[in-house]
Amino acid sequence: MFAYIVRRLALMLVTLVGISIVIFFLLRIVPGNIVDILFDAAGFVDPADKANLERELGIDQPLALQYLHWIWGLLQGDLGYSYVSEKPALQEILPRIPITARLAGLALLFSASIGIPLGVISAVNQGSRLDYILRVVSLSGLSLPSFWLGLLILMASVSLFGNIPIFNPDPKTFGELFTTYCLPAMAVAFRSSALTMRITRSSMLEVLRQDYIRTARAKGASEASVNFNHALKNAILPVITVVGIEAAFLIGGLIVTETVFNIPGVARFLVEAIRWRDYPIVQNLVMFIAVVVVLANFTVDMLYAVFDPRIRYAD
Repeated sequence: MFAYIVRRLALMLVTLVGISIVIFFLLRIVPGNIVDILFDAAGFVDPADKANLERELGIDQPLALQYLHWIWGLLQGDLGYSYVSEKPALQEILPRIPITARLAGLALLFSASIGIPLGVISAVNQGSRLDYILRVVSLSGLSLPSFWLGLLILMASVSLFGNIPIFNPDPKTFGELFTTYCLPAMAVAFRSSALTMRITRSSMLEVLRQDYIRTARAKGASEASVNFNHALKNAILPVITVVGIEAAFLIGGLIVTETVFNIPGVARFLVEAIRWRDYPIVQNLVMFIAVVVVLANFTVDMLYAVFDPRIRYAD
């Protein structure tokens, strides 16, 4: 087990190094940089002023040297300075991470607590009217765009309460925290819970056909015991995979939701930074998202051994 963990950590490190190289060089292949954008907006280009600004920002140096400078600063905890605000990149990024993390965490909680039970119910009642209704609802959740659903929620709020819910960046109590993130989390969780439900249903149907399920019923085990203690326990691995992937996706995939609900999170800030070619912000945010994705996959692999004792990672 220890040797497997060491190998996985080494693979994670190699993956992150490769991602950092791809991020850095692809970002600079895109035509134009922040200096071009600023001077094009001004309508007048002084070559000397433009060269001075490029030198101040360090983007006149060779790409390899720029990459090494970024990585060395990253290892020391120095993420550089934002080209737009001229503030430390860490100071710009850190306040936005908890906002996105709360939204993603609540959406994931809604997704798992709704999708898994409904998936079990749909599988147990296969072919019934309830099963068809739940399958239609799940297909609707996968089909409806999150931005459209978010706009519907805002319109319903205006119609029912006469105002649009305003994002509170600093909730003091749990009640304020829940009300601040509840509506956008529900808009995100609708699609995620639909996916979780369908994966749970498919995995449960496969397990319910196994011989040991019939044996458990023959021994007089209750339906609840059969469905949750025997079937769901053995059908949970694909669900864990999906939940882990969704957790990683939600950190960087909330661009539309954060824009619709005017939430100053990581994903929305990333899009703004890309538009301005704010290299330090874009590089560090994408690396942060990459680290989250890699750690989520590693956590899923570790959870496999926890939920299924048959899985052992050889040393």
